[in-house]
Amino acid sequence: MWSSSEGDLRKKDSRQSRRVISLPPGKQTAYLHRDSKGRGGKVVTVIRRLVLSEQDMIALARQLKQACGTGGAVKEGAIEIQGEQREKIAAVLESLGYKVKIAGG
Repeated sequence: MWSSSEGDLRKKDSRQSRRVISLPPGKQTAYLHRDSKGRGGKVVTVIRRLVLSEQDMIALARQLKQACGTGGAVKEGAIEIQGEQREKIAAVLESLGYKVKIAGG
């Protein structure tokens, strides 16, 4: 097995080299989806298409979780909040200056 002074380069995450600069809330539209696939029938609200740095995404997720009083996570560039919370999340995001579209059923 070959190794360099920086360690095994095959295991480096390609996402680390990509730095995302957050756009201001007024220039973004958040899409709110309801999803239950692969979760044993439990519903989560997914917020997609936000252009935020990882730290800003985590901070926004924390703020939304506190507003809804539920748990959640940041996964694959989307924020997942437990339960059907689209109306509450839409109100919070609009108060922060985001445009909001509620998608899905």
